[in-house]
Amino acid sequence: MSRELKTGIVAVVIIGLLIWGYNFLKGQDLFKGDSRHFFVEYNSIQGLNEASLVTINGLQVGRVSKIKFNDKPEKRGGLLVRFTLENDFVFSKQSIVRIYSPSPLGGSNLAILPSYEGGNAMSGDTLKGEIESSLFTSIGERLDPIQQKLDQVLEGADSLLVGLNQVLDKKSRKSLNRSILGLEYTVSDVRKTLKGVNTILEDNQDNLAATLTNAKTITDNFSQVSKDLAEANLSETIKEFETTLANVNGLLANMKDGKGTLGKLMTDDKMYNNLTNASKEMEELLREMKLNPKRFVHFSLFGKKAKPYNEENNKENTSNK
Repeated sequence: MSRELKTGIVAVVIIGLLIWGYNFLKGQDLFKGDSRHFFVEYNSIQGLNEASLVTINGLQVGRVSKIKFNDKPEKRGGLLVRFTLENDFVFSKQSIVRIYSPSPLGGSNLAILPSYEGGNAMSGDTLKGEIESSLFTSIGERLDPIQQKLDQVLEGADSLLVGLNQVLDKKSRKSLNRSILGLEYTVSDVRKTLKGVNTILEDNQDNLAATLTNAKTITDNFSQVSKDLAEANLSETIKEFETTLANVNGLLANMKDGKGTLGKLMTDDKMYNNLTNASKEMEELLREMKLNPKRFVHFSLFGKKAKPYNEENNKENTSNK
């Protein structure tokens, strides 16, 4: 075999490999028979490109073969994606083809969400498409409301600062500065006071310890007293006290009803008057015995009579001599 023939064979093989590799990268395998192909329409392909994978439930079943703009006038600007399947898996025309991103930094692929209702999808059919939100798209959708609220907050803060500048004129700002300086002086005084208190506590640490010890002793004693009171038979004492009070109440009730000597004395006016008269007569008798003792103790050799009782002299505390 001549050198020229060998060179021609090698060149043909290389060209064939290049053609096969190019088509393979585009998702077309020249060594396989005819494959089923389908179409799906999108307004945006989200990074999908030719040779992107096509999967069903995570299993690779084909590749994207072509992406072009839609030729239909009513769908101008839309994109038409053609993909081929190398698998004989059967699904219906109601199936959905979704664009998804297997990783945040990678490209996009197609995933067929198979449905088994209705007629089976045939090669050349156009299926319904949808786009799965990527991580960054989802974050952007979540951040948009936050950004709007942040803009509103910033606008409110700007309005507040403008109003504050209008309210705080030069005189007000000076007054505010003086107030802040006064607050600073107050904080400084409080620090000095706290420092003094700390010094006092450090100097009297032993006294404080002794005071706390005494307080603990007092507390222990009080606890012991409480224990003794709790153990004492207070219930019996209280019962006896209640009995005594009941007796006193009964005695007072009898006195109020005129029963007994004290009761009659308190309620019987006649007895009271008799006692009053007796006391009065006893007082007059004692006064008469004091003023005229000879009327009661009389002794005379000559038979001299004692002078009779004189009421006027008795009242005037005067003797009958």
